[in-house]
Amino acid sequence: MVFGMATAKITITLQDDQVHAIREFVAVGKASSVSAFVQHAVGIALFDAAGWQTMLHDALQQTGGALTKEERAWADGLLHPPEDHRPGKKKSSGRSSTGRNKAA
Repeated sequence: MVFGMATAKITITLQDDQVHAIREFVAVGKASSVSAFVQHAVGIALFDAAGWQTMLHDALQQTGGALTKEERAWADGLLHPPEDHRPGKKKSSGRSSTGRNKAA
């Protein structure tokens, strides 16, 4: 634990297998506690996210600046396609598993 740093206790939800794996790390001494493991993981994720943000900013500056509305819409369409157009997704018949119309 780092002294002098403000901390906050929060509740998070993890998959059972993730909790089990973290507890195994603690049990064999690869992490001092579950909290320490999660703090370390969050630190890495934040550092990683900041790095991607910097890389995106640099790339945009090298290619003409911020995205236009049209460019953002195109990128959003690639990154977040409608449910019906995702690879491996079957088209919905509009009916739930009970046979009732979803819209009803």
